[in-house]
Amino acid sequence: MKIVIQRVSKASVTIESKKVASINHGLLILLGIVTEDTQEDITWLTNKIANLRIFEDEQGVMNKSLIDTNGEAIVVSQFTLQASTKKGNRPSYIKAARPEVAIPLYEAFNATLESVLNKPVQTGDFGADMQVELLNDGPVTIVIDSKNKV
Repeated sequence: MKIVIQRVSKASVTIESKKVASINHGLLILLGIVTEDTQEDITWLTNKIANLRIFEDEQGVMNKSLIDTNGEAIVVSQFTLQASTKKGNRPSYIKAARPEVAIPLYEAFNATLESVLNKPVQTGDFGADMQVELLNDGPVTIVIDSKNKV
């Protein structure tokens, strides 16, 4: 699994002119899934996300986590994170998991993150054409790949 985390002051997801998710202070998480991903990847990433110290403390130092700040989260599936651009100019998405594999993993990721945060996580709609709007706070943007834990 590969994620892009963006610390946001606000973020939202709109589908067909209807806002389906909206948060203020927290994280927008873009999630790319490959066929080889497992619950182990989900557990590792959700714990990393919840405890990553990327929010400022009283001294202005990034020393607080999403849990510490009681922040919110939106998770958006994004198969394009698994793009390969090694050959030619058209990205290949062959590594991205097919929906029959990706949807259960996406749902498990969201449920696990909710459990770790002990609060609901908002989401986009898997496979939908979504408009994602955000105000990146910092900006702070971090890429994490569960296949590169070491």
